[in-house]
Amino acid sequence: MAMPMSNAEWTVEMLDALPDDGQRYELIDGVLHVTPAPGLPHQLIAGHLYHLLKQYFTRSAVGRPIISPSDVRRGDRTRNHVEPDVFVVRHVDGKLPPYPFAMSDLLLAVEVPSPSDPFYDYQTKRTLYVSNGVPEYWVLNGDARNLSRWRGAADPGDVLSRRVEWQPRGMAAPFALDLPLFFDEAMG
Repeated sequence: MAMPMSNAEWTVEMLDALPDDGQRYELIDGVLHVTPAPGLPHQLIAGHLYHLLKQYFTRSAVGRPIISPSDVRRGDRTRNHVEPDVFVVRHVDGKLPPYPFAMSDLLLAVEVPSPSDPFYDYQTKRTLYVSNGVPEYWVLNGDARNLSRWRGAADPGDVLSRRVEWQPRGMAAPFALDLPLFFDEAMG
């Protein structure tokens, strides 16, 4: 379960001092959220999506997919640090922007929900990403074998179980994902 840890005000410096104990620690507006280490189904789904996105963006000057752990920050960078499971960073002049990445650098953020606390990915992180300018946010649910998608803060979202297409500006063709096939390949 993603549990906010009690401390008056967490900072990235305090977060960096925590032990490497296999848990995932993220900081949103000074509140520390702790989730268990991802399980095998989570890693299979995230890894397969990363692989497909990497193929799609090969030889592209548009963006580059990244898989966690990797830092994304927003606003006050001393109080905000999240790690989307998979995300695509927009290239600037054909290169990655400076690291750690800003939310405004992302073209896509994807989470695979934790079975212990799906609210964290479907609500808390969705609100964080889409309200900070990430143009597309996905939750890939291996148990339900579907993808929930939001395109901006005002979008009520879609739940897709057959196919999803996404075409960032500058790409000649869309990234198409046959969801039944994707889950079969990822989990099989």
